[in-house]
Amino acid sequence: MTGNLPAEILVVGGGTAGWMAAAALARAVGRQVRVRLVESSTLGTVGVGEATIPAIRDFNRLLGLDEADFLTHTQGTCKLGIEFRDWRRPGHAYFHPFGVYGDRLDANYTHQYWRRLRQHGEGGELADYSLCTQMARLGRYMAPVADPRHLLSVVGAAYHFDAALYAQYLRTYAERLGVVRLDRNIVDVALRGEDGFIDAVIAEGGERLSADFFIDCTGFAGLLIEKALKAGYEEWTHWLPCDRAWAVPSASDGRIVPFTRSTARDAGWQWCIPLRHRVGNGYVFSSNHLGEEAARQTLLSSLDGAALAAPKLLRFTTGRRRRAWVKNCLSLGLASGFLEPLESTSIHLIQTGITRLLDFFPGKRIEPVEVAEYNALSQAEYEAVRDFLILHYHVTERRGSPLWDDCRTMAIPDSLQQRIDLFRQRGRICTRGRALFSDTSWLSVLLGQGVMPEAYDPLVDLHALEAIRERMGTMRSRLRQAAEAMPTHEAYLASARVA
Repeated sequence: MTGNLPAEILVVGGGTAGWMAAAALARAVGRQVRVRLVESSTLGTVGVGEATIPAIRDFNRLLGLDEADFLTHTQGTCKLGIEFRDWRRPGHAYFHPFGVYGDRLDANYTHQYWRRLRQHGEGGELADYSLCTQMARLGRYMAPVADPRHLLSVVGAAYHFDAALYAQYLRTYAERLGVVRLDRNIVDVALRGEDGFIDAVIAEGGERLSADFFIDCTGFAGLLIEKALKAGYEEWTHWLPCDRAWAVPSASDGRIVPFTRSTARDAGWQWCIPLRHRVGNGYVFSSNHLGEEAARQTLLSSLDGAALAAPKLLRFTTGRRRRAWVKNCLSLGLASGFLEPLESTSIHLIQTGITRLLDFFPGKRIEPVEVAEYNALSQAEYEAVRDFLILHYHVTERRGSPLWDDCRTMAIPDSLQQRIDLFRQRGRICTRGRALFSDTSWLSVLLGQGVMPEAYDPLVDLHALEAIRERMGTMRSRLRQAAEAMPTHEAYLASARVA
């Protein structure tokens, strides 16, 4: 252990966040930096993040994980997107696909060509031009490929998995690479008098666990980042009022669809996540608009199968830590903030936090300018996710229930209003920098929620209507035929099973 590297990093807290951090650090720096993780076997984890977005594949590749092995050990399934039911209005449904609309050659213009056809009463639905949507409708699945010449390069895919099993899987991986796990209950944090940095965390019985750098994965408590270092918390409940969630597993009927389902309810929304061995369900709701017991009954009465356990209640305050990194401590997961799982971003925000940590990896000396840049990037990412979630609640035709009436009429962030206004004119979508949500994501939700552009990009008129009609018709048929030729999702999972 030489040079500028810290001698030791201590991850405080396990669960998905802790073991993702430990595994990534072990892979990246484990030969030169000692990595330990302390967690208590007597404390439970929240574990609500069973659905992911496509970037999780990059994280698994970073670790060198085999997909079949990973899916088997986590009871995982594949995810092509999210079906939204009743969000625009009761009885209406739309699909948010991963990947792109059309093909890679003209992906950014497919919806513009479609908009021109629609003005002539042609073109069908934009969903007809998404291979992921066609696959989801038919219950088919094949993994994406990187080669842009291959049709499957337009597919984006993620996973559903049991978060507790994923944490255990990563623990095995990390320990194999030398991460040391300590079973302790942390009760206090000791700061250095001269500069206020963390010197050690204190376990029950008085044992001191020291390190050069600490990663706070202690959940909502934020034992290090907040209670000790006073990072501050920026609350966003005035835009995202849901503050409770009941979660419960239910029995599967054997059919495993390759997508998450989100159904709007009077006081929030309900998720349905298909795993191999069960179905994950939950009702995210506003306690100002519905009581906890009434929400519990709503969830239990709307399950597709029998409940397999008693529902678990989670209480949260939507927002983010004002500083995700303070002195020699960086927060991940629920310790850094909470955005409801509407677009499956919880695990992704852990992943990007880890990626940024590696981009600004601390030496023996912490550089304030690097900490400031990390925090600025973290803030920008949280705000981008926040805006995307607000879009679902604000742009809606639902009437008559207080939650939705409040969300439909509330003032929204200027950054989101600008996006909506830009799209309403000519269907333009502007993703800035390393945007979490792609043009496909914004496009599918804006259209799905009922925002229709008034016109299309003028450059579309460079092409004759007949040429657009022929190209789009061929594309729609090609995508449909490709989806029909694929194996079922269940067959794909069976082929990916490890003995």
